Amino acid sequence: MDVHIISVDIIKPSSPTPSHLTEFNLCSLDHLITADYAPILFFYLNQNNSKPLHNLPLLKKSLSQTLSRFSQLAGTIKDDLSIACNDRGACFVMTKAENLLLRDFLESPDLKLIAKLLPCGPVRKSADFVTNIQLTEFQCGGISIGVCVSHKILDGVGLSTFLKSWACSANSSEEKNPARPNLSAPSIFPAADVSLRDSSTAMWGSLISEGQFVTKRFVFDGSKIEILKNLAAAGSSTRARPTRVEAVSGFIWKCAAAACEERFGHKRPSFVTHLVNLRKRASPNLLQESLGNLVWCLEEIRELGSEDRVDHYGFSSWCKLGFYDVDFGRFDDGIEAWVTLDEEEMAILECNQEFKDFVSFNPSPLYVANLGA
Repeated sequence: MDVHIISVDIIKPSSPTPSHLTEFNLCSLDHLITADYAPILFFYLNQNNSKPLHNLPLLKKSLSQTLSRFSQLAGTIKDDLSIACNDRGACFVMTKAENLLLRDFLESPDLKLIAKLLPCGPVRKSADFVTNIQLTEFQCGGISIGVCVSHKILDGVGLSTFLKSWACSANSSEEKNPARPNLSAPSIFPAADVSLRDSSTAMWGSLISEGQFVTKRFVFDGSKIEILKNLAAAGSSTRARPTRVEAVSGFIWKCAAAACEERFGHKRPSFVTHLVNLRKRASPNLLQESLGNLVWCLEEIRELGSEDRVDHYGFSSWCKLGFYDVDFGRFDDGIEAWVTLDEEEMAILECNQEFKDFVSFNPSPLYVANLGA
């Protein structure tokens, strides 16, 4: 698949940022993020090949309106502690995909080609803007919209809020008021210096392994997840049923550890980290204490990760962050998992019969979307 750039535009906010809001301080939790950009990609099939699917002027206009509500996303990262809300704008790239129909691409997604549909990546430093958009039109008229926003500013929930606000502005039939950002985090988690960033960098650095890694896509059907939840509850002393995410994460950890054991011929100690949304878990009365515990945990994890032959499995769930409200809707309470492992261990995992019994290997998103139809 060849992707050619058609145009590059800078989309500025539709109204200037008020003078008293031209500087936005990052919160301390933003310093925990090591990835540069948070990427996401949406696909839209063209059901009527005689008409273009996208309305480029509308997308740009609605993005401009949305940036006026999210002025941080149109600014410049000033330093490690603040953002200059200077209305610099967002980078909007229009591209054309040659030699491939969108439906054909989605029939058997090639994860290596996805990078061509994104304006930047999670570790790519070439992007010069906080917000980067790439609209790619396929030969059939179908489109993809790739979005990369600085992870220093937005986490998954914030990115979802921004995208839903943009979609609301672009959809003339939408009656609800567009979402607006909540700017209270810096006052709750103030960042006086970069010490937490340095601790986070040291921690994640100690967990990085070198080698040949591969990423594969697996889908867990809702009925299979229910079985996993029941099995986990039956094996628990408390008989507590795990959540969908807990059941899938635990199962992947179990099977990945088994693949590692088969590779090396013996069991190896391992531990899991799981990113969570603090918004629903934090109590105002415990914020300072929670932050102190967080720093302590970072130190403990860093020391654990530095020991020999301790494997780390990191999980992050995008379930219930609201991204499907922007796009296709939910599908039967299933979960799509992107798993990155050592190449040899991935090959072993894919031959694990227990694992195969619970997952579909890289199914077409067209099939997955129809599960809940």
